[in-house]
Amino acid sequence: MENSCEAKPKPKTVKEFFNSWYFWKPFMAASIGALVGFLYYFFVGCSSGTCAITSNPFMSILMGGLLGLFVVNSPCSSGKC
Repeated sequence: MENSCEAKPKPKTVKEFFNSWYFWKPFMAASIGALVGFLYYFFVGCSSGTCAITSNPFMSILMGGLLGLFVVNSPCSSGKC
C-alpha cells in the first residue's frame, strides 16, 4: 500500500508562517469552535450551575475551541482514511 500524501513545504519565516494555512486553518477552526461554544452556552446553557461545561461561559468557549481544533487536526480530516 503506497502513501499518496504530498508533503507541502513548511514556512521558513515568521511572516510566511502567519500567511500560510499552517496558522490560519487551526486558528479559524478554534475561533469558530469557540463561537459555537459560546452560542451553545447562551442559548442552551445550564441555569442551575450544576453542569460543568455549560454553566460557565469560559468553559463552553474553551471546550468549543478545542473541539474545533481537534476536528480540523484529525488524521482523517483530509479524507484519505
